Amino acid sequence: MSILLSRQSRVLVQGLTGREGTFHTEAMRAFGTTVVGGVSPGKGGTTHLELPVFDTVAAAVQATGADVTGIFVPAPFAADAIMEAAAASIPLIVCITEGIPLHDMVRARAFVAQQGSRLIGPNCPGLVTAGEAKVGIIPNHINRPGPVGIVSRSGTLTYEVIQGLSQAGVGQSTSVGIGGDPILGLSFKEVLTLFRDDPATKAVVLIGEIGGSDEEVAADEVIARDFGKPVIGFISGRTAPPGKRMGHAGAIISGNRGTAQSKVEALTRAGAKVCDTIEDVVAAAQATIT
Repeated sequence: MSILLSRQSRVLVQGLTGREGTFHTEAMRAFGTTVVGGVSPGKGGTTHLELPVFDTVAAAVQATGADVTGIFVPAPFAADAIMEAAAASIPLIVCITEGIPLHDMVRARAFVAQQGSRLIGPNCPGLVTAGEAKVGIIPNHINRPGPVGIVSRSGTLTYEVIQGLSQAGVGQSTSVGIGGDPILGLSFKEVLTLFRDDPATKAVVLIGEIGGSDEEVAADEVIARDFGKPVIGFISGRTAPPGKRMGHAGAIISGNRGTAQSKVEALTRAGAKVCDTIEDVVAAAQATIT
């Protein structure tokens, strides 16, 4: 059992023939992911990495039965790639691309919702179901199958938590990097709901950061309402000055909204254990499942 992605998933790569698409497709296949083809307009009918290449997502889906797509397309074209995948009725769309213009993403997210697909990202590391499959750029070697789910806005902190847990002998069910942009697909609230209903996940690590109110919403509307599983939180950016963007496009504080303190308070009020360091997160997760 897993959320969103499993070894049965049939994965398409948009931007397969580019440098990033090539590199990460090889890593995804090495992990065990079933990659069934790629999309690179103008290169349809060729092969790359011994995979068929198609001009359009619709043609790729018809030929391969793909039900997940990973997007490694340059920022000026990435929103169109997202909408093309949604138009082809792909259930799960994972967009790694950073730097997509905000107005493009507003349009793309609305279209994805209208089509009924799920979007992870953009500007995210993707997701991995340990021991089964991955889509994105999370390193292969740090994952270990187990009962802890991870949902995070930060790619780097996702890697640190996964590696710390694995080194401590604590495996993961699914790790989801939702991305650090202001306009995203799946939110903390939606991913936590999936983890709540997943029997393979016994505890959840939530890695948030300053900016926006997604963590507070998740705390109030999911964690506080009979979540039924331990939640361990970590909020980065506690020393960031108000009004200054820190790293991610979404990591900006406006007034009292989006501060580290408001997020810590909301999570604590909802019953989550909020930690000060990644080491504390690992220790708390270890204590939870032993």
